Amino acid sequence: MHVMILGSGGRERALAWSCERSGHRVTLSPTLEDALNSGVPVDVVIPGPEQLLVDGVADRCRALGIPCFGPTAELTRWESSKSWAREMADHLGIPGPASAQFHPDQPGQIEDAIRWWRDSGHQVVVKLNGLAGGKGVTVPVDDDETITAIRSASEPFLLEERLHGPEVSLLALCDGHHAVALPLAQDHKRIGEGDTGPNTGGMGAYAPAPAALLGGASVQDLLDTFITPVLNWCASQGTPYVGVLYAGLMITPTGPRLIEYNVRFGDPETQAILPLLDADLAELALQATRGTLRTEDLRIRPGAACTVVMAAPGYPAHPTLGGSVHIPGDIGADRYWFAAGLSGDSQSGFTVSGGRVLAVTGVGEDLQAARTAAYSGIDQIHGDGLYHRRDIAWQVPAVGLGSYASAGVNIDEGHRALSQMKAAVERTHGPEVLRGLGSFGGAWSARRLAHMDHPVLVASTDGVGTKVELALQTRRLAGVGHDLVNHCVNDVLVQGAEPLFFLDYVAASRLVAEDVAEIVGAMAAACETNGCALLGGETAEMPGVYHEGTMDLAGTLIGVVDHSRLLPRDDLAAGDVLIGIASSGPHTNGYSLLRKIFAWIPLDTVPAGMEISLADALLAPHRSYLDVLRPGLNADIIKGLAHITGGGIPENLNRVLPTHLDAEVRLGSWPLPPLFALVERLALSMGTTELYTALNMGIGMIAVCAPENLNALTALIDEPTWVIGELVAHDRSAVPRTLSDPPRVHLV
Repeated sequence: MHVMILGSGGRERALAWSCERSGHRVTLSPTLEDALNSGVPVDVVIPGPEQLLVDGVADRCRALGIPCFGPTAELTRWESSKSWAREMADHLGIPGPASAQFHPDQPGQIEDAIRWWRDSGHQVVVKLNGLAGGKGVTVPVDDDETITAIRSASEPFLLEERLHGPEVSLLALCDGHHAVALPLAQDHKRIGEGDTGPNTGGMGAYAPAPAALLGGASVQDLLDTFITPVLNWCASQGTPYVGVLYAGLMITPTGPRLIEYNVRFGDPETQAILPLLDADLAELALQATRGTLRTEDLRIRPGAACTVVMAAPGYPAHPTLGGSVHIPGDIGADRYWFAAGLSGDSQSGFTVSGGRVLAVTGVGEDLQAARTAAYSGIDQIHGDGLYHRRDIAWQVPAVGLGSYASAGVNIDEGHRALSQMKAAVERTHGPEVLRGLGSFGGAWSARRLAHMDHPVLVASTDGVGTKVELALQTRRLAGVGHDLVNHCVNDVLVQGAEPLFFLDYVAASRLVAEDVAEIVGAMAAACETNGCALLGGETAEMPGVYHEGTMDLAGTLIGVVDHSRLLPRDDLAAGDVLIGIASSGPHTNGYSLLRKIFAWIPLDTVPAGMEISLADALLAPHRSYLDVLRPGLNADIIKGLAHITGGGIPENLNRVLPTHLDAEVRLGSWPLPPLFALVERLALSMGTTELYTALNMGIGMIAVCAPENLNALTALIDEPTWVIGELVAHDRSAVPRTLSDPPRVHLV
């Protein structure tokens, strides 16, 4: 079969590659006329760029009797007129955002647009009505940017309610009455890592998108909702839709919503999808022109594909052209490269001729393998100033995490271990041990401290978990020294104790004196701030026990409190108020989960919605609450404290509760810090309880007080606090509760 591919970009080269792989003769031409001049009969035409379709290339083919896999010029309005497409989608009942069209050349329309935005009560996106090469959308971040974007519009535009959620690309092959879906893809439009910066034509894509991304919908559901109504309407008008209908969708908390339609193959989605096709693309296109396309003819290979785009320096605003590019003759198995803005050949040399220079696609048995193959290919291609995003598919690791255990941490197994060791540990306790296993710290009666009526020693031993891996990766080691001391200070503080002294332990596969000095120096600084002494410690070098380049540290802190002031108090009662005090970040818990979520994005990235880099947010030192809470403790109005560490609010607040009380914590009663808001958006499969058990979600300490003391206590805490819930009576109709029962902390 002779297949004519119209266009000259990366998408068209991927289409040509796919057809050639099935044994067809392919002519790649910028225009129909250039190709027809060759005199060679054409069996099917597959247009690439939308502008050719808008200009009527499919109508021209039909007039010449040449099968063309593309819609008529009339039907390209689904892409070329965003306002018409939105009106038609609303008419057909296709879910999408609230929107309105405006014409800046008409008097008063700019002010009308600003008024519509303000009256809507929504954040909006500003979208040019016509074709814009994938770059006609502005997503303002605040009011000033919204007004600037509206006033800057020089052609008809839409304001649309800004939706939130992951975006997916649904590309369907249509024969006028029937549609079959290609693997669902996810594009990366923004120029910057972490989905920041201006929109581009696309910096990378992967396929298939995980099912968990769809929030319970299936690909067939998406076809039925977003593609079939369009095909039915076109057929009812006597203009059957033939070609690719591409629905850009956003999976919002209330379900999938239409962003926009395109009437052609996506770029760079095509480069990621076609390597997964185990069918003859040209034959499928020809069948579609005849109205005989069958679902069973679309065969998809198992595995995944990942495409990474290399762009010219200065892209998208002002790409610098003319630079040389070196591409080896073979970039390896399971990876392919597709030229886009690239001229020349391997003999004469390659030169940058467009903003998006080329794309490399990796294929593998899963997305991780495909991604590794793609970036391995990227590493072999060199050119002055060429840019590529290092985080394509960065959101995927979080999507499939349904529990903390899926990140490698089994909380249930930890509880089982605790129950098995409890009896053995308690056999070592004499009458002087007041609190032991299961408390934040061990409590030992020390009557010899003469300045107290009944002094009690409170001990805490802890570490910093896998946060130390991030510290080593970023070479920010001082923070974990502060983490270790402050964590232990807080663990004795919740018993009402003031710290006395601290001992540390640092171990590694190979000790580096400078690293140890940095960590221990930070511990000393933290001890000085908290008013306790760093008495000494231990260092250990153990090759074979620790992997090369790894390190671990732990510490023990002893504090003291008079027995009469030991927390929690015995007078906890239903109606007591829960006061939340902010964390400085994830503190020292949840890092196995966090490292997995952000495994595919560089830590120096500042993702959309954040003001600091991921490294700064993740490695913010665990704060001490000693100075913050000391006035309230001295005033004797704090009944109990819960340090929100491993197990989050549900498990740690439970450790304060007597058997006759439960707790209700109101979600949304405190502002969610940007890092935790990002995690919540990404970890789509994690339930609320699972998420709030894995992470502190912005609350590092909870104080309990009587409601009549609320104002007095908050006045003594010199920072913002939030009333996040209250204690309630335990439901006595349930099975009688013991302290070893699962948490009775209800997130409401």
